[in-house]
Amino acid sequence: MCGIVGYIGDKSPVEVIMTGLHRLEYRGYDSAGVAVVNKDGLGCIKSLGKLKILDAKLEESPLLGQTGIGHTRWATHGVPSEVNSHPHFNVAKTIAVVHNGIIENYYELREQLKATGIEFRSQTDTEVIAHLVDKYYQGDLFAAVKRALKDCEGAYAIGVICKDQPDVLVAARHGSPLIVGLGENEGYIGSDVPAIMKYTRKVMYIENGHVCEITRQGVKVEDVNGNPVQMEVKNIEWDDAAAEKEGYPHFMLKEIHQQAAVLRNTLGGRVHEGSDEVQLTDMNISKDELKACKKIFVVACGTAWHAGMVGKFLIEKFAKVSVELDLASEFRYRDPVIPENSIMIPVSQSGETADTLEAIRIAKSRGAQVAAIVNAVGSSVARESHGVVYQQAGPEIGVASTKAYTSQCMAFALFAIWLGETRGVLSKVEAKELITHLRQIPDKVDEILNNQDKIKELANRPEYRDAVGCFFLGRNVNFPSALEGALKLKEISYIHAEGYAAGEMKHGPIALVTETFPVICIAVKGETYDKMVSNIQEIAARKGLIISVATEGDKSIQAHSKDVIYIPECFEAFSPILVAVPLQLLAYYIAANLGCDVDQPRNLAKSVTVE
Repeated sequence: MCGIVGYIGDKSPVEVIMTGLHRLEYRGYDSAGVAVVNKDGLGCIKSLGKLKILDAKLEESPLLGQTGIGHTRWATHGVPSEVNSHPHFNVAKTIAVVHNGIIENYYELREQLKATGIEFRSQTDTEVIAHLVDKYYQGDLFAAVKRALKDCEGAYAIGVICKDQPDVLVAARHGSPLIVGLGENEGYIGSDVPAIMKYTRKVMYIENGHVCEITRQGVKVEDVNGNPVQMEVKNIEWDDAAAEKEGYPHFMLKEIHQQAAVLRNTLGGRVHEGSDEVQLTDMNISKDELKACKKIFVVACGTAWHAGMVGKFLIEKFAKVSVELDLASEFRYRDPVIPENSIMIPVSQSGETADTLEAIRIAKSRGAQVAAIVNAVGSSVARESHGVVYQQAGPEIGVASTKAYTSQCMAFALFAIWLGETRGVLSKVEAKELITHLRQIPDKVDEILNNQDKIKELANRPEYRDAVGCFFLGRNVNFPSALEGALKLKEISYIHAEGYAAGEMKHGPIALVTETFPVICIAVKGETYDKMVSNIQEIAARKGLIISVATEGDKSIQAHSKDVIYIPECFEAFSPILVAVPLQLLAYYIAANLGCDVDQPRNLAKSVTVE
């Protein structure tokens, strides 16, 4: 998601920046731009589309200088356009900013700045940073950035330059990744190692809350309060291919590890600490239409359909609206009855899924409003919908979806709370409690990712790694977790796996269970826990190999399981987000141990644009 490159030194900033941006193309983007400090002030060139377009513009109108910043943008706030592309400026165009991440309170900051007479040029959250730095600038860019960031909530990695201080490059990080590269009388910044590998292998990994002043003489690092920070310089020994993956062996594993940050992005700007309200600013459906809604149709394909199943549960529980879930590929052929005052929610990572687009067109032709959950800003699904909840997960390179799925579930949770509030069936007290639970999820995902040794060990055991088939079982809101877990395993390891509602096992599938047949049982604490334990006992009586996914502290589950994978305790309705992570890791490590092509499984495509 977005790429940042910055440089100060004797080389051509544009050459360094464009080389770095090209090396970050794998991250995905829809526009790009470069700004350079020169004798005339700040020169800037932007373009919509691929970097080759920006290359041509820069060749036609060269930018000269000694300090510069560049950016490839993957749209979150505001449609893809030159106006919305980075860098962004203050009113006088003396300060330029590039930014990855999301400023959660950008709307409030924007309104405060507009009240002082500032006119905004773009729709982005990033532009508020430029105006805030300008507000606090008194001849010291480093100090102004530190002060401006005190006003900002959310995730960011930023690079800042100023016309009046051409020998200074300022960078800061909170949540979004950022590195500083060191050279002889020069300095670099980048959102990923490959951006600067051609020029230096000496880097500092900037931590959350750190602000850096980079000059030809070196780097000074402080926190936003001005306290000095000592940083370790590391030497990068990766090759180029490993650098794109940030040292991970596969994009899929990298994207699994990105999920905590991605979930914070999905929440960003929509809920705040202590808030009792969800804000969905791109939902262009009137409150009267929402209150009148009698039925919701959720349509999706593959993993997105599993997220839709989680969404059905959440919407019916919190918004009290009947939800019908359909595979998009079947919806158009069953002559669906779409009552008056219906809403369709299409779910798509790419926003270009052909079956989902056809379902949207049918719904609209019959008078339904369409509120999409989609990752790609400006995609066909986004354009053809009345309202949108953007996942803000960034590009997903691995074919098997991971971060897109969990961010879709998070988007559904936000939508369900928002709709419940709008319809008056959720009180502010209830909404505040749900939001509090939701905001805890990213930290709990980090806990799982920091404690995966047990999963690695299980994935290398012959009884699991070499299995010819297995079941995934779940109940209630975690029935879709069973379906998604089975899909992950089968699509990347080629082991036959099926997901079932646990209560359905005794109606036929249990005939397959033997002492060599693995069964992964999702048994987190909640309403159906006791029933799930009964189902596990049924499997144990047939000597099945049981791996239970359970809540931390649940020791009793061990008596019914061969192995247990624990997740942090959480509010049951939001547990599918947490459950997904160990199931993704289990599938990944089994597939990697089998030598499978994890990122590009056979016969599969990332975006299915045929019906």
